[in-house]
Amino acid sequence: MATTMIPRPDLLDANSPAGLEVFQLTSEALPSSHIYMEAQIFTPDSKRLLLHRSATPHGSSKDDPEHRYLLCDLADGGKLIPVTDEVGATAPSVAPDGKSFYYFVNQTRIGGGRLTLKRRRIDGSASETLVVIDGPLPGTTFRPSCIYPLSTISADGRRLAVSAFLGDGAETGAPFGLMVFDIPSATVSLILYGPSWCNMHPQYSRSSDPRHARDILVQENHGNVSDAQGNIAKLVTGVGADIHVVRDDGMSFRDMPWGRDGLEQCQGHQCWRGCSDWAITSTGSPDGFRLIEGRAVAHVDHNGLKTPGAVRNDLSVRVPQPTFFHFATDRDGQRLITDSRLPDGRVPVLVARLGEAGRDPLQDLTYLLDSRSKWLKDSHIHPFLSPDGRIGFFNSNESGVLQAYMIRNLPG
Repeated sequence: MATTMIPRPDLLDANSPAGLEVFQLTSEALPSSHIYMEAQIFTPDSKRLLLHRSATPHGSSKDDPEHRYLLCDLADGGKLIPVTDEVGATAPSVAPDGKSFYYFVNQTRIGGGRLTLKRRRIDGSASETLVVIDGPLPGTTFRPSCIYPLSTISADGRRLAVSAFLGDGAETGAPFGLMVFDIPSATVSLILYGPSWCNMHPQYSRSSDPRHARDILVQENHGNVSDAQGNIAKLVTGVGADIHVVRDDGMSFRDMPWGRDGLEQCQGHQCWRGCSDWAITSTGSPDGFRLIEGRAVAHVDHNGLKTPGAVRNDLSVRVPQPTFFHFATDRDGQRLITDSRLPDGRVPVLVARLGEAGRDPLQDLTYLLDSRSKWLKDSHIHPFLSPDGRIGFFNSNESGVLQAYMIRNLPG
């Protein structure tokens, strides 16, 4: 499969910065999309990334024979190369050196089946099977199924984490859990589990500092309701989700100072601020949908922003009516891209600079374009940046079919 990036100057308008360029990366009749804002799908030189066909912004069906992960080579005109061929391929992570990528083949079923961790070179060649789980996880009676579509890899490339449902199909309110795979030893450990871990969004710290390099950012959904098959009937109740940090051995559980005060609620998206130990979340409250950064503090209880010693900063404090939802930063934590939702239904893409962590609000917030996407879960635009912060990406169904797009020549 080969394609050339399609120039889309028609997606720009009078308010778009001078010199901005927009390209459509995919164009098949099947829906295609980027994988997720927080997913580690780029090579470190910002020249190649993974995306997928026959998928939505929230994943794919494990039984879809049309689903493929594709390598998009920006240095070769956006050429698309299929790099997986298995039905059930899911949750990819590109190795930190960019030479290979990891993914899972999900052949699980409730209480049975098989989950396989595989590795390939970045061009899709040299497939290797690293770990096969076809029985209970070590030291437990749990068998994983309903594999989460996002994995995360440590900054040293030695460990990979992914979450899953752990129920046996007989009881409601069964647990979900986080598995950590040690790549050199080809072993797996279950480090965290319980009924409230249904939508974890696990994200390894990008820091090389040994104090933080094994930290994983995780989301907990208090009050969620799930059935015996792991289907989520209600994601959160009451004061909503909270966000934590846990070391990848299951120790050093900490709290992020967001939400759960009866007013501010975590929307459900958060990410590390580049390679730092600061993270950013999107919140909803009576005064808008804000972006708040914070640092983890010692766990006392699930008190969110009321956690003793909370360290946080409202990045959107200068925005009169903030409506921010999905976002991402560059590798250095100096630039942020986000979407918004305007009263007339438009879903624009914006970019801003980040100042001093913990002190400065968003700076030079700039409108880029209207994505022209419908505000539906299966067409969320999910903007993100290349590691070097020079290129932006988003999804849109503006053509009638979901496709992946790229924005070049960002201002600043």
